[in-house]
Amino acid sequence: MPQRILVVDDDRQITRLVGAYLERAGFQTLTAHDGATALRLARSERPDLMVLDLMLPDVDGADLTRTIRADPHLAALPIIMLTARVEDADKIVGLELGADDYITKPFNPREVVARVRAVLRRASSGTPQPAAALEAGRVWLDPDRHEVQAAGQPLTLTPTEFHLLRIFLSQPGHAFTRRELIEAGPGYEYEGMERTIDSHIKNLRRKLEAVDAGVRIETVYGVGYRLKVIV
Repeated sequence: MPQRILVVDDDRQITRLVGAYLERAGFQTLTAHDGATALRLARSERPDLMVLDLMLPDVDGADLTRTIRADPHLAALPIIMLTARVEDADKIVGLELGADDYITKPFNPREVVARVRAVLRRASSGTPQPAAALEAGRVWLDPDRHEVQAAGQPLTLTPTEFHLLRIFLSQPGHAFTRRELIEAGPGYEYEGMERTIDSHIKNLRRKLEAVDAGVRIETVYGVGYRLKVIV
């Protein structure tokens, strides 16, 4: 079955444009022009990914993201924010709320399709060959089942956070450069991507520190990041 993308924007021309390009790329699309409809569709239709405008008539896209991330049935829904806000601070806030990617207007619809494919690739739980579970400290990650536990309790991560943790768990103690994390994660680079990785790392670090995970993500100055076992 084609993967389904929920496109949320109060500008109907944008939803038609993005929807047309996504459908041409083989996706099915759902559209919403306000936050209430978007949330209802997300809960009833369970799309594979949401492209979400931050400026909606009834609710801010950031608040909608918070609601989705707080809902255990929707928390893992990949979200790409689509907005006219171009300041780095706005992008970082969106990513820290749990967005997986951020595209500013005006945009190239082909880039939207490329970003959707990349985020879905990271979110996919299926692999051609069974992948071994990874473990360090009190963190356990199953790539095939797309599950993470910390100290025996489920840990809810966005697709990007899951992929980054998988990379770190594959080589505990290894210092990864930001470029290595980009190449192993999104698979493409754009202006500001390194700051985007920093925001995802900050979110992942905060979640690990909130539980008794037995690991922490350290900043290796001048290099990047590494996962250190502290038990």
